[in-house]
Amino acid sequence: MRLNRRQSLQLLAASGFSLSTRPLSADESEPLPVAAIVTTYFRNSHADVLCGKIMEGWRQDGGPGPRLKLVSMYTDQVHAKDLSRGLAMKHGVRITQSIDEALTHGTDKLAVGGVLSIGEHGEYPTNNTGQVKYPRRRFFDQIADTMQRCGQTVPVFSDKHLSWNWKDALHMYDRARKQKIPLMAGSSLPVTWRFPNADVPVGTQMKEIVTVGYGGFEAYGFHALESMQCIAERRKGGETGVASVSAVPATEIPAWLNKHPERHELLRNALKVAEKNDQKLEERVAQNSALFCLQYSDGFHATIAMLNGITDQFSTAVRLSDNNRVMPMWHRLQFKAPFGHFEHLLRGIEQMFHNGKPSWPVERTLLTTGILDRVMQRLSSENPAISVPTPELTVSYQPSSWGFANREGLAFPE
Repeated sequence: MRLNRRQSLQLLAASGFSLSTRPLSADESEPLPVAAIVTTYFRNSHADVLCGKIMEGWRQDGGPGPRLKLVSMYTDQVHAKDLSRGLAMKHGVRITQSIDEALTHGTDKLAVGGVLSIGEHGEYPTNNTGQVKYPRRRFFDQIADTMQRCGQTVPVFSDKHLSWNWKDALHMYDRARKQKIPLMAGSSLPVTWRFPNADVPVGTQMKEIVTVGYGGFEAYGFHALESMQCIAERRKGGETGVASVSAVPATEIPAWLNKHPERHELLRNALKVAEKNDQKLEERVAQNSALFCLQYSDGFHATIAMLNGITDQFSTAVRLSDNNRVMPMWHRLQFKAPFGHFEHLLRGIEQMFHNGKPSWPVERTLLTTGILDRVMQRLSSENPAISVPTPELTVSYQPSSWGFANREGLAFPE
């Protein structure tokens, strides 16, 4: 007798075995049931551009979508322009009053094969360093509590950085490892379209890297860090962590660039590949700009240049040891619905939910979360340019083979 996906999950749950240990074949006819735990849900929110693609297809127009079925959702806050209730009624999604109910449907067993945890947007406090205290750890702890109670685990994707602070991020990472919960996190920037369409081979000898970005230091600085880190981690020897961090405020950026001409050259290359430039930078750069300066444990150096007033794109230039060759790349986003870069993020999540194996290392996001927390502290200090040791960020890992959108043959939607 052949069981369909739902019957198989029910049978497995009844047996008491961990769902994450069961390899799921690619030819299953029924989609995998999943739960979403979100802060809030409105048009074009992170909940919408991820969950909306599960319910309404990749283009959110009723067309083809991932082999996932959203069966339950918990919303921490209900937005004034909430979409979750209407979409739930349309697609038969159970709106729950707790995270536990979203995962179990009121039973003692897991009712889903994967969990999306989306702690982005909503009304949450901001601390004195400008970090929004989204409840990502609370979400994960309640998810993990439920799995512990049920004696089962399924894969979890936690959107963006693991937490606003390093302590909570490390707790989440350690707890996932202890309970053997497959955990993945991060930004869509590492998997978005990249121009030119060229990858950096694993094991490449690199000297230094500059990534240019825009927007708020925490919310968008994280995207810039992930854009950079998905390249930097491919250097010879793999990732070994960050030894120290410092920051350069907007008023000191021109002088810093004059002092570091090779890094200025990389910055120009990063801007140029995204059709931007640094002409009259001193006049154009906005006061809400800054540089994040990162010294890695192996001597590698990275600069994140958040240049508001200069660019509205994310782009990178890396200097290779091979004749000092510079390799620039534009991490291109779709700035209108359906925001296709989230499709490629969701494709990685989809694969992880089905096979129980992270499509890219959560350690990347553990590291970028820690870097961001330390940089935010430097930016709010009296002397941000003073380099501060970060021995806690000794995070070692190897990159994955998961590609970016056009590397996988998916054209940018013109």
